[in-house]
Amino acid sequence: MSTANPTGGMFRSISEFVNGITGGDRHPEMFDEGDYHLAAAALLVHVVTSDNNFNEAEQAKLRDVIAYRFELGLDEADKLIEAAIRADREAVDLYHFTSVINHALAEEGKMRVVEMMFEVAYADGKLSEFEDNVVWRAAELLNVPSRERVTIRRHMRDEIADKEN
Repeated sequence: MSTANPTGGMFRSISEFVNGITGGDRHPEMFDEGDYHLAAAALLVHVVTSDNNFNEAEQAKLRDVIAYRFELGLDEADKLIEAAIRADREAVDLYHFTSVINHALAEEGKMRVVEMMFEVAYADGKLSEFEDNVVWRAAELLNVPSRERVTIRRHMRDEIADKEN
């Protein structure tokens, strides 16, 4: 990778993260591209990598959120993250992921996905402009009303502030 590529370091850190959790280049087989879990996880990956700072706090939060919210063991969560990183790299835009979610989940489920996106975005204690923009675009594609998105964002921000105090 060229050092002139501003995302080069980000992709290297993602690759290192994947290799660290999977022990190499194994290819997960349990999550296919039509699985809403994979689509949601890919959105989460897109959020945490959007600001070019995929740090340890975000990596840990991503793994915890996926394991907890999807009721997966850590090994399964790691496989889903690996598949999500691969899917996000191959994606042209967010539409593919949001269309899978739109077909699979009702309004409440879509709002939970937006909540998860904010949860991983706030993993480092703050919400970057890039992260907020990705969540906003995904929420629009998921047909989550702006009012609901803003309410979810405030709730997650307040939850983070309460944990810090």
